[in-house]
Amino acid sequence: MKKGIVLLMSLIFVTTGHSAGSLERGAVPTAETWNLADIYATEADWQQGKTAWAAKIDQIDAYRNKLSESADQLLACLEFTTEMSKELSQLYSYASMFSDQDTRESKPQGMKQELQQLATQFSAKASFIDPEIVAIDPQTIEEFLRKQPRLQIYRQYLDNLQRQRAHLLSAPEEKIVAEAGLISGTAGQIYSIFSNADLPYPKVTLSNGETVLLNAAGYSLHRASTNREDREKVFDAFFTALNGFRRTFGTQLDGNIKKDLFYARVRNYPSSMAAALDANNIPLTVYHSLIENVNKNLDTFHRYLTLKKRMLGVDTLKYSDLYTPVVADIDISYTLDQAQKMILEAMAPLGPEYVATLKEAFDNRWIDYHPTLGKRSGAYSNGSVYDAHPYILMNFNGQYNDVSTLAHELGHSLHSYFANKTQPYATADYPIFVAEVASTLNEALLIHKQLESIQDDDARLSLLMNYLDSIKSTVFRQTQFAEYELRIHEAAEQGIPLTGDKLTEIYADVVRTYYGHEKNICLVDDLYTIEWAYIPHFYYNFYVYQYATSFTASTALSQKILAGDRDAVAKTIAFLSAGGSDYPIELLKKAGVDLTTSEPFVMTMQAMNQTMDEIEKILERRGK
Repeated sequence: MKKGIVLLMSLIFVTTGHSAGSLERGAVPTAETWNLADIYATEADWQQGKTAWAAKIDQIDAYRNKLSESADQLLACLEFTTEMSKELSQLYSYASMFSDQDTRESKPQGMKQELQQLATQFSAKASFIDPEIVAIDPQTIEEFLRKQPRLQIYRQYLDNLQRQRAHLLSAPEEKIVAEAGLISGTAGQIYSIFSNADLPYPKVTLSNGETVLLNAAGYSLHRASTNREDREKVFDAFFTALNGFRRTFGTQLDGNIKKDLFYARVRNYPSSMAAALDANNIPLTVYHSLIENVNKNLDTFHRYLTLKKRMLGVDTLKYSDLYTPVVADIDISYTLDQAQKMILEAMAPLGPEYVATLKEAFDNRWIDYHPTLGKRSGAYSNGSVYDAHPYILMNFNGQYNDVSTLAHELGHSLHSYFANKTQPYATADYPIFVAEVASTLNEALLIHKQLESIQDDDARLSLLMNYLDSIKSTVFRQTQFAEYELRIHEAAEQGIPLTGDKLTEIYADVVRTYYGHEKNICLVDDLYTIEWAYIPHFYYNFYVYQYATSFTASTALSQKILAGDRDAVAKTIAFLSAGGSDYPIELLKKAGVDLTTSEPFVMTMQAMNQTMDEIEKILERRGK
C-alpha cells in the first residue's frame, strides 16, 4: 500500500537500448503509434482530471487518528488512498508517455513535474497511515478482517506492514521522510540530464570515411562494427569522454549511494541492501547466492568468451570485441507484420487466451513502434493504467534484436494485463523481482521457435549466439553489476570515500575478474573501467540482480513448457494473474520455481553449455 501512496511507477519496465530516429512523428502511420486517447481523450481532459485529483488531497486529513476506531474506518481510508493512487498512476502515465513521444517538448515535461510535486504533497499528507496501522494490535487487525470482508483485498498490505513494523517510524517522522522525496531523486536526475543532454560526446571518423557522433545511441550502434579498428576507435573515444568527467560522475553516484544509506539508517536497517530487498521480503541469501553461483561458474562464461574469440578469428579477445556479430554475413531484416507473426507463433504454447491478447495489442494500438526525432530511446512497457490497457514504447529497426525486444516488452504487458484483469487494484501491482520472468520467458519461446524452423548453419549460429549473448548480458553482466553495486555500498557504509577514481578502481577489479583478464580470456583496457559511469541502473537501488534471477526462473519455466507440461502452462498463467497478491518468492514457488535453491541457476548453466555444444558441432562440421 505504501506504493499506492507515493508515486512509484512500478509497472513500467525499461529495456536498455538506443535509437537514432530521423523521421518526424507525423510521418508514421497512425496504426503504428500508440493511442493515448484510451487514457484521456484530450489534453484538456487530462488537465481536468489533474485538477479534480489535486482538489481531493486534503480529504485524507479526515482519517487521521481514526484508523483504529473500526474496521469500516480503516477500510474507508484504504479505499480512498487506493483510488487516489489509481488516478495518480493514470495521470502520470499519460503525461510521461506524452513526453516520451518527443522529449524536446517542454510542455509534457512540465505536466510530469506537476504530477511529481502533487504526488509528494499527497504522500506527505498520507504519511500517518502506516504508523497508525502499525500501532494497532495485530489481534485487532485480524478482528477487523473478520468483521469487514472488503478488507481482505488489503491483507497482503496489512501483513507486510506488520512484518516491517520495526522499520516504520512515527507519523511526524514518516512525514519528514515523505517530504525528503522532493530531493531524494536529485542525483539520478542530474545523471540523466548530464549524460543524455549536456555531456559533450565525441565524434570519430570511421574507416569508410563517415564521421559519427558517439552519444549513447552512436556508441551502442558503432561498438558493434565488424571493423576491429573502428570499434576500438569507438570504445577509446567514448570512454575517454566519460573519463574526462569521472569526478562529476563519481560525485553523482556517491550522492545517490548516500541517499540509499540515509533511508536504510533512518529505517533502522543494517545495510542499504537489506533495506532494498526487504521491500519485497527477499532473503539476503538470494542476492549473495546469485553472486556466489556466478563466480563458481565463471569457467562456463569463459568458455563462451573463448568460443566468441574463435568465431571472430582473433588471436586475443578484447573488451571492445564483445558486441560485434560473430556471423557477420547474416543481415536478415523483418517487417512489423513478420515480427508480429513470429511472436504469435512462438507464444502459442502459452495458450489461446495469451495469443488472443497479443493480437489485441497489435490491432488496437497498444504499441508505439518507430524511432522518430526526439522520441525516448530504448523500449519499455507501462502497465500502470489499471482501467485501460498496457502500453509499449519501441524503437523498431527491423533487426532480430528488435523482434526479440518486442516479444520481451509484450511479456511485461501481458503480465500487467492478466494481473489487472484478475486482481483488484490493491494487489495488481506485482513486485519488480518477478517482473522480468514473463519478459524473458517470451524471449526464450521466440528463439526456440526460430531454431525449430531454421536449418541454415549461419542463421542457426547467429541465433544460438544471440541466446548466449542474452545469458551473458542478463545473467553474467547483470550479476557483475550487482556485485559492483554491493561493493560500492559496502564501501560507503564503511566510510570509504567514493570518488570517481575509487569507483573506477572497484569496477576494474570486478569486471576483470568476470572476464578473465588476468587469465588472458578477455582483456579489459584500463580506460574501459570507467564503464560504470555509463550504466544508469546503478541509480536504481539494488535493481539489477533481479534481471539475473528472473532469467534463471524463466529458463526453468520455458524448459517445462516446451517439454509439453500442461501443468506448467496453467501455473504460468496463474502466476501472471496473481499480481502482487503474495510475496515474490512465494509467487514463483507456486509457478514451480524456487529461487531459494540453486536449481534454476543450474538449469540455466545446463542450457548455456548445451547451446555451446551445438555451436561447436556446427563449427567442427564446417571445419572451423
